[in-house]
Amino acid sequence: MTDMKSLDDIIKETVDLIEKNKEEIFAIAEATEAEVVRMRREVEQVRQETQELIARVDALEKEEKKARVRLMEVSADFSKYSEADIKEAYENAQRLQVELVTLRAQESMLRFRRDELERGLKRLLDTRQRADRLASRVGVVLQYLKEDLQEAAGRLGEMHQWQQMALRILEAQEEERQRVAREIHDGPAQSMANVVMRAEYCLKLLEKNPGKLREELVALQTIARDSLQDTRKIIFDLRPMALDDLGLAAALKKFVANYKDQYGLPVEYQYFGPRRRLPEAVEVALFRIVQEGLNNIYKHAHASSASVKLEVLPDKVNLVIRDNGRGFNVQKVLKDRNRKGYGLLGIKERVQLLKGEMEIVSAPGKGTTLMVNISLPEE
Repeated sequence: MTDMKSLDDIIKETVDLIEKNKEEIFAIAEATEAEVVRMRREVEQVRQETQELIARVDALEKEEKKARVRLMEVSADFSKYSEADIKEAYENAQRLQVELVTLRAQESMLRFRRDELERGLKRLLDTRQRADRLASRVGVVLQYLKEDLQEAAGRLGEMHQWQQMALRILEAQEEERQRVAREIHDGPAQSMANVVMRAEYCLKLLEKNPGKLREELVALQTIARDSLQDTRKIIFDLRPMALDDLGLAAALKKFVANYKDQYGLPVEYQYFGPRRRLPEAVEVALFRIVQEGLNNIYKHAHASSASVKLEVLPDKVNLVIRDNGRGFNVQKVLKDRNRKGYGLLGIKERVQLLKGEMEIVSAPGKGTTLMVNISLPEE
């Protein structure tokens, strides 16, 4: 049973932590403000460049129109103009047309970049506003805790543990959202923007230079195919369709196969027991544990082989993930809650939420074995 001194220490640590987080929120707000100033300058610069390019396009359009008129004049009167005059007028008109197509493409790209920057600036302004509101709310919460937290001392232990678990789950969810947003922005979003630009260019080529259209369409097809692959990978990472359609065993088999192809690490996958569906929460948790476990092996273990074994029994399910990598000090890593590199705390919390058990056997140079067992409801 935790004595009052320990509870007082916990309360003090909690208040100190919130105060530290409040300072970090203020630092985030200040950093966001600096980024707002920088992005505003960049937006203004791109706006100016866009206006200048639009002016150049307008001027070139007038010049190109005059060149076409000149070409019609010299082409209409062969007695007055020589073949050299006609050739010069034709080449000048063609050169201006090509330059105009190029400048219009550059204009479209600048407009797109300007719009993206303006949307990014709006998001930053919203972030700064949310950070300011959050800092104010944290200040109110902090004052409340300083005045009234002693009243909750009798039930602080268990509540604090679950609160921290919920916070880490929320942090993990937010990190996952940020990862997905970053992957979409860097992958499919950029590819789609490129597709739009190339499609516009293809339309111009259809009018001006059909001979080059096939090459551009092939490049456009490649971009679209790569974007589709990126999108499918993001969807699979978020929620494998096989997990919903076929169950845990099939989803893990597909994930392990993709993992081998992606990272080149041999992974042996074995399934024991009847092919039956487990409760959804259990299937999702076990899939994420395998996903996190294999990602840890790739990032940290420096292993040459690994294995995943799943055993489904009438009353429980057992999972074992093993590698022959460099290993680590288990107690040191689990006690260090500021260390996010291994993801073991997240795995442990998933198991705890399902009232299961987890054991990690590892030592430097001895590889690592992760064992999880979760009880199943009676059928």
